[in-house]
Amino acid sequence: MATALVIENDPTDDLRRLGEWLTEGGLDLRVLRPHAGDALPADLAGYAALVVLGGEQQAYPLPDGSPGAPWFPALEGLLRKAVRYRVPTLGVCLGGQLLATAHAGLVERSPSGPEVGPGVVGKRDAADADPLFRYVPLIPDVLQWHTDEITELPRGATLLAASTRYPHQAFRLGDRAWGLQFHIECDTAMIADWARDSDLLAELGYDPELVVAACDRVMADVEEVWQPFAIRFAALALGELGDESTRRSLPLLGQ
Repeated sequence: MATALVIENDPTDDLRRLGEWLTEGGLDLRVLRPHAGDALPADLAGYAALVVLGGEQQAYPLPDGSPGAPWFPALEGLLRKAVRYRVPTLGVCLGGQLLATAHAGLVERSPSGPEVGPGVVGKRDAADADPLFRYVPLIPDVLQWHTDEITELPRGATLLAASTRYPHQAFRLGDRAWGLQFHIECDTAMIADWARDSDLLAELGYDPELVVAACDRVMADVEEVWQPFAIRFAALALGELGDESTRRSLPLLGQ
């Protein structure tokens, strides 16, 4: 079975539903937790895909010039190798931001302020030719929870989805690496954990119970869109997506 390397940057943001979908798509998953001391490999030899998850850290340097986490320089090196050697790659929230910074994009504290809770993003025209986003609906449901954003995409990146306040919601580098600003992995329990004693929600004046309830109401809609997306990512990693007969057998929205 082909194996995807998964980097968990924060114990509060694990694979959750995304892991179930990737396994359903036929991938074995090896999860490394550098926050708990796991060492990152020097390269991606033997891996069919790379998935980088989110976290509370920042993708840009701290005020003293040190990285947002000690392992980020090595992780950015892996992300560069993934793009260079065309290893299918998916970065979620912080993972997408690190994909950008690894390729000279710019991530900053969002000038538009935090984005928290359920929302929608809009596909860009380029998404119609994308092997994964072409099957995503025009205005898909997503879950947001971030204070930083990608303010400049890497040179040569293809913008795939945007929103009014946050123009870089999803992008592709090369033909096999995707970065998402939003979350697709969360279930309601994860959101409830994030909302508990949240300084961010307190800063915004949001009622944690209302935020959790609002997210819970869209969980089925998020799954309807992003489970097929994850299955197609797995198919790409397995070398199956280019085959028309396989493509027809993969799930489409609402199936």
